Amino acid sequence: MADKLKLAIAVALLIAGFVAYYLLANQPAFLRIISVIGGFVLAAAVAWFTAPGKEFLAFAHDSVGEAKKVVWPSRKETIQTTGIVIVLVIVMAIFLWLVDSLLVYLIESFIRPKS
Repeated sequence: MADKLKLAIAVALLIAGFVAYYLLANQPAFLRIISVIGGFVLAAAVAWFTAPGKEFLAFAHDSVGEAKKVVWPSRKETIQTTGIVIVLVIVMAIFLWLVDSLLVYLIESFIRPKS
């Protein structure tokens, strides 16, 4: 129950930041932006101390660890793969152009009056 209350407070702080942005319409833009950022930071700080907040933090930490394990392709592999993709795009473009031209020819031959 305490976590739900904390999350409700976090949402209220977030909404308060956006409401303050519109209530401070006559104030400098800097002050208005600070109100939104402040509401977001306060909401994040309150949400941090909830069980879902801690689970999210652990998930984010694990995600960073998994991203570090990714094996990126070498420059040579990237250039080769890019070349293959470009060649296939050109081949498909020519093929589709030929099919389109054939269909246009066939349709025009049926539509043209025979005289």
